[in-house]
Amino acid sequence: MGWFARGATPAAVHRTLTADLPADMRYPAGVLGYRLRELLPPPLPAAPEPPPAAGAAVGAGDAARPYPFQDCDGCQRVFRAPEAGRCRDCRSGAGGLAGAGGAVGAGGAARAA
Repeated sequence: MGWFARGATPAAVHRTLTADLPADMRYPAGVLGYRLRELLPPPLPAAPEPPPAAGAAVGAGDAARPYPFQDCDGCQRVFRAPEAGRCRDCRSGAGGLAGAGGAVGAGGAARAA
């Protein structure tokens, strides 16, 4: 029903259909049809576009998509970046988990480099 899509509440629809009805109603379906058709509220204004997500890469398409997952060349940590390379810790010299005696995977076992 177009009424609810245009933001009308059930109470507003009820009020519109039942207010000031004629005392001698010969065609009740015609009265209701007229009111539903002619007293339809105006459409809601368009919703504003949401701002782009922080950290999202803007590609050639209209939709902003996050960067793809990459494996770090130094510690095998997974991170998002536009192209393969090293993670933030390895680039900054902190060494990530590799400096602490080897990379540790999700299962807790050290990986051999």
